Amino acid sequence: MQRVLGEFAVELTPQQDELDMGRMLIKKTFSGELAGVSNGQMLSQRSAVQGSAGYVAIETFEGELQGKKGRFSLQHLGMMSRGEQKLTIVVVPDSASDGLEGLYGNMQIQIVEGKHYYDFEFDFT
Repeated sequence: MQRVLGEFAVELTPQQDELDMGRMLIKKTFSGELAGVSNGQMLSQRSAVQGSAGYVAIETFEGELQGKKGRFSLQHLGMMSRGEQKLTIVVVPDSASDGLEGLYGNMQIQIVEGKHYYDFEFDFT
């Protein structure tokens, strides 16, 4: 597996929904060896217990990965149980196109002093 690290900025735009959950539009701007923009949607639900919640999201990235241009989608599954977090972000199988065709992998996200960082492990079939 290959690995790239970098920073991204994120904008979340709340959407109106008749369901008792949160829905937001996501826009991210990535810099570093993964450079480009992603757009997506997120659904979230908080429980009555402090520190417990869950979210799912799909975003589609368009840009460059180590100089290869293309697009691919990421699927998120986030859970927080009484403050303990677990986050899984994976490349949607067969979603990559153009110079990124065959891409697979997973991403980790860290937020440090308000800045967002990615750690993307990937390879090609």
